[in-house]
Amino acid sequence: MSSSNLVLTVLKETYTIHKLERNTTLPEVLTECEFYSLSKTQQELSLVCSEQIFIQSENSSSDWKCLKVAGPLDFNLTGILAGLSDTLAKAKISIFAISTFNTDYILIQKQDLEAAQTALISQGYQFK
Repeated sequence: MSSSNLVLTVLKETYTIHKLERNTTLPEVLTECEFYSLSKTQQELSLVCSEQIFIQSENSSSDWKCLKVAGPLDFNLTGILAGLSDTLAKAKISIFAISTFNTDYILIQKQDLEAAQTALISQGYQFK
C-alpha cells in the first residue's frame, strides 16, 4: 500500500506513556477512554492513556499526540509502519508505535506535531 492511499487522523487527546509495576491495579476509568494501550512483559507494564487520568507510575513521559492510520488494515499489507517511521526519522521526529488488530498508531511529542504532519504530507500521506 502506498503512502498516498493512507489516511491519518490526529486523535483529540494528549497522552502520557507510563511505566508501571507489573502488579499495578489499573483505574476502571480507563475503559471509558477513546484510546488507551496496555502492554505487559516479564519486565514491565506499559500504559498509554489520556493525560487527564491520574496514574501513579514508576516513570512517565507526557505531552504525546496520537496519529491513527485509517483501517482496518489487512495483515498481508507490508511496510506501513516502516514507511511512517522512516518518514518521521528523516525529519528527526521520535515516535512511540502501537499496533492493534485493525490498525497502527504513532505517538509523537506534541511540539513535533506540525513538523510531523508536514513531513508526512510531503510524502503523500493524507490527514482527515
